[in-house]
Amino acid sequence: MIKGTTKLLAVIGHPIAHSLSPAMHNAAISHLGVDFVYLPFPVKPEDLKVALAGFAAIGVRGFSITIPHKQAILPLLSDVSPIARSIGAVNTVYLTDKGWCGTNTDVEGFLAPLQTPPTPPYQGGAKDAISPLETGNTAVESCPPPYQGGARGGSDWSQKVAVILGNGGAARAVVAGCAQLGCAEIHVVGRNEQNLGEFQQSWVNSPMPVQNLQVHTWNDLSRLISQADLLVNTTPVGMYPQGEKSPVAAGEIDRISAGAIVYDLIYTPNPTQFIKDAQLRGALAIDGLEMLVQQGAAALKIWLDTESVPVDVMRQALRQHLGLD
Repeated sequence: MIKGTTKLLAVIGHPIAHSLSPAMHNAAISHLGVDFVYLPFPVKPEDLKVALAGFAAIGVRGFSITIPHKQAILPLLSDVSPIARSIGAVNTVYLTDKGWCGTNTDVEGFLAPLQTPPTPPYQGGAKDAISPLETGNTAVESCPPPYQGGARGGSDWSQKVAVILGNGGAARAVVAGCAQLGCAEIHVVGRNEQNLGEFQQSWVNSPMPVQNLQVHTWNDLSRLISQADLLVNTTPVGMYPQGEKSPVAAGEIDRISAGAIVYDLIYTPNPTQFIKDAQLRGALAIDGLEMLVQQGAAALKIWLDTESVPVDVMRQALRQHLGLD
């Protein structure tokens, strides 16, 4: 029940009606019994600065950001975490004494299901995964530090090869995640050589330099897949309503090693054709729904200043909303 004491959380974007975040966050808030509510607000690009001032005026505690504001909001914030600067995008904002602070929880969301060995088909998140906020003081006086953990359960990524399909904004979070895992090689595959070169150069002088990053055109994909311990799709190929498509042709996915991890950031359809094809060849699969849940859980920990949120409740709310159960 919303009362005069209810504290506000939000998500902004344009459009925003499609956002799954309210279902996920409000389920967690209800489960915890805290006096918060999470609301969607459509904010046009030209109204972004005014919206931030309005949020501060009415006491909004924090908010999520989706397209098209993830980059545009950077100069409007008082502080931005190193991980968000490296990725070049903010997805989570919260209010401090200094003003609005921005960070990016996509890296933590991406890493969470890699921190315990997934099984085919992947059945859930790493519930015991340690968040960066759980390793120290959770007071939100400054932007949280970059994720510092490694793969849990004794996994050693220092000899593993990551291959990332796509070189857009989502790929940047995945590159940062693979670098923090300590992957021996990180390969990014794209279509435009100039864009790939700029993508690679952008990491050289970033707040989190990535030295072992190589870029390739799709002509190299067959060779790279045979080397991949982790194959990640960050492209929209295979997303609803074109769920029958895959970014990787059948002849190329045949080269995947049994036991390699295939990770698709797409969560509808579930599973994607990419994941189904890889599983048939013995790969372990992770879908994009888990990253969505885990990045949301990391944001909620910041806003509620808590070390624990009901990840299972958030996951179940999304699955029901998407008609997966």
